[in-house]
Amino acid sequence: MEGVAQPIPRTVEEVFSDFKARRAGLIRALTTEVEKFYQQCDPEKENLCLYGLPNETWEVNLPVEEVPPELPEPALGINFARDGMQEKDWLSLVAVHSGSWLLSVAFYFGARFGFGKSERKRLFQMINDLPTVFEVVTGNVKQPKDQSGAQNNSNKSKSNGKTISRPEPQPKGVKMPPPPKEEDNNGEEEEEEEEDDEQGATLCGACGDNYGNDEFWICCDMCERWFHGKCVKITPAKAEHIKHYKCPSCNTKRARV
Repeated sequence: MEGVAQPIPRTVEEVFSDFKARRAGLIRALTTEVEKFYQQCDPEKENLCLYGLPNETWEVNLPVEEVPPELPEPALGINFARDGMQEKDWLSLVAVHSGSWLLSVAFYFGARFGFGKSERKRLFQMINDLPTVFEVVTGNVKQPKDQSGAQNNSNKSKSNGKTISRPEPQPKGVKMPPPPKEEDNNGEEEEEEEEDDEQGATLCGACGDNYGNDEFWICCDMCERWFHGKCVKITPAKAEHIKHYKCPSCNTKRARV
């Protein structure tokens, strides 16, 4: 569906780069540009598909006419369900299908160019290190377990506890990124796993990338998700004058109520 011909990925690294670019476009459609995406999915139109493009953009369009298609096709008719579901549920459904489509495209390239077992495994491991589109859209991303910490805790008694630092409350109008989690090796393995699940990873609600110490972040006061300032076009200077920040998704929902 791309208007400009793109080079065909042939190595594991090139396929992964193509995967990340298409994924970034899909996440933009379902988060920061959700209002535009919602309007383009008119139920009165024919079967529409959501395409992630290799240049990190997206488009809603009819499926290609050629049979078989050059690439696997995304889910058909996403526009038909738009008005029959809650918007949150509809976006989650589109996100699930979009993630499945990304995998099919990546492994289509792998099959086309004869990836062996080790190459397929490496490609999957690289993909699996990223949150899925569904996890980013819903904010349901979990922190991977710290295996080394679990081993060190195997011989500790239950009387020993552990503490996890939490983000300190910030003055109104000043938005700062949450500090990375700190862990003490004095807790039980079961307690560590439970608290890891509760804490979750600090990931950008727009692009899904991890927190970086050298990056400015801002938190939505409605959904309490964190975003890179650059992803939502908020600078540190601008954040100083914002008392209650609402992310693009929450702004869109508020406008429709």
